[in-house]
Amino acid sequence: MKFPYGISDFKTVIDEGYFYCDRTDKIRLLENTKSQLFIRPRRFGKSLVLSMLENYYDVAKKDEFDSIFGKLKIGKTPTTLHNSYFILKFDFSCVDSTGSARDVKKALFNHINGCIEAFDAFYRYKGYELPEIKINYDDALYSLNSLVSSVRMTPYSVYLLIDEYDNFANTIMMGLHSVEDRYKAIVHDEGPLKTFFKAVKSATSGAMFDRVFITGVSPVVMSDITSGYNIAENIYFEPEFNDLCGFRQQEIEAVLKEIVDQCGCEKEKIQEAVNLMTVYYNGYNFSHATDEYVYNPTLCLYFLKQFEKTCAYPRKMLDSNLAVDESKLEYMAQMPTGSDLLINLVQKNHEVVVSDIEDRFGIKEMLTDQSKDNIFLGSFLYYFGVLTLAGDTPDLKVRLKVPNLVIKSLYVDRIQKMLLPDPGDRNDGADAAEQVYQKGDMAPLCVFMEDRYFKVFHNRDYRWANELTIKTAFLTLLYNDILYIMDSETEINRRYADLTMIIRPDKRHGKIFDVLIEFKFVRLKDAGISAEKARGLSGDELAKLPEIARQMQEGEKQVNTYGNELEQRYGNLRLQKFVVVALGFERVCFNKII
Repeated sequence: MKFPYGISDFKTVIDEGYFYCDRTDKIRLLENTKSQLFIRPRRFGKSLVLSMLENYYDVAKKDEFDSIFGKLKIGKTPTTLHNSYFILKFDFSCVDSTGSARDVKKALFNHINGCIEAFDAFYRYKGYELPEIKINYDDALYSLNSLVSSVRMTPYSVYLLIDEYDNFANTIMMGLHSVEDRYKAIVHDEGPLKTFFKAVKSATSGAMFDRVFITGVSPVVMSDITSGYNIAENIYFEPEFNDLCGFRQQEIEAVLKEIVDQCGCEKEKIQEAVNLMTVYYNGYNFSHATDEYVYNPTLCLYFLKQFEKTCAYPRKMLDSNLAVDESKLEYMAQMPTGSDLLINLVQKNHEVVVSDIEDRFGIKEMLTDQSKDNIFLGSFLYYFGVLTLAGDTPDLKVRLKVPNLVIKSLYVDRIQKMLLPDPGDRNDGADAAEQVYQKGDMAPLCVFMEDRYFKVFHNRDYRWANELTIKTAFLTLLYNDILYIMDSETEINRRYADLTMIIRPDKRHGKIFDVLIEFKFVRLKDAGISAEKARGLSGDELAKLPEIARQMQEGEKQVNTYGNELEQRYGNLRLQKFVVVALGFERVCFNKII
């Protein structure tokens, strides 16, 4: 079995027998609309969909139809439009976004001209007689119009495919303050991207571009050029396309069964692998009208390729190629209320509620988002794949959640860097955290919290102060998805444990502990003590404060109950149980429960 990790050429996938989950039946549905905008997070399989359409509709590949599609769903009952178009394809991820606005315009025009030259050469080579297409290297729109004029002299129309339409513009946008003017110069007024889409619109209305399929990551750029190109239908919320990209549950279960059988593992390994992939890679929903979740295909292929090759799970569950998505969180943290939203997402069971998902909004709305429910920031995170649909609230607002543990790790890492910008502090914090799960010693981490982390909180609004704040601080240092299935607010018999660290099934041979922690927070006024006096207390004196002792006793009961239930759920745990109580942002104490 071969897995097409990093391969987005449809013909190669089919011809060379790579693992493929058939989505060709969606082609018939896509024909219902002539011009479409399809949005999914980066590295979610969009390019393979474009390649599928390219191979299906290209007139020059008519003789290859049976070899490519014969064994697939659409091959049994093809539509009448198959192999009836010239294909013109642009991939804007290839456009260099560095330099001035003039440099970016030059890079964009070079790409457009290069694709038009490739179009001309390919169809001439295939024996199609096209009138001369004149290339203007200073004005790619002239070249595009020349292509349209040339195609008009043939019996065919063009199917235009644009991959990652917003890629280079998003890269510019991520610079935020320093390059905001450069972004506007590209997409606003008579910027090159806006004028390009005006030209596409003109060719579409003239029937030379009979069909257009555009992929991207968000509608932001399209919204900013909307007056230039406003005829693409948004199909990215349609339930029938929820799984156009992404793997279904039954597909993952089936392929894991094959690998487990091939490796000669015990049958129990199938469910173990399914459970692991579910918590790390599943959880994406792109339509309000369906409750089916899909898996991130790139992350799945990363896992499956490694599992099939070595009969062992990958050491790191996060594909490093996806880690760059952290830049989106960094970008958002710079926006008004952005950092608070990030922290709330980690604290509040990984959810945020918005009135709706905006299907068209520009950069101005994002940069000035002061809405009560952060509708633009929430929408931004949804489109970039770091939030996903989680159903409606009773009053019919939209719930968004962190989809899985891989994405949660990006949040945690961003928050850690936001709160502890000094790498030395982060390293020291990681060393202290290791003592918890390697030796069952909470003391070094509590000392680090008092001496380093609480200084950060002193500079923030005290409305922030509660046990969730403390839990977030500990979570950012303890988070380790190489060794653990990490979860905060773990549901146990309809109650929630604050933080559980369950050793990954493939790491149980290591000399490390499972960890359960219950957090409590006592305000200084509730303890009847000043910050200065709190800092002067010994550890024993701190533990004897009545409110601290009361919270500690309550936490011990909860930890013992949760611990027993975790033992029953998992069995064979090496569980270290702790109650951690913080006194304001001044002191922290703990009990290890035996």
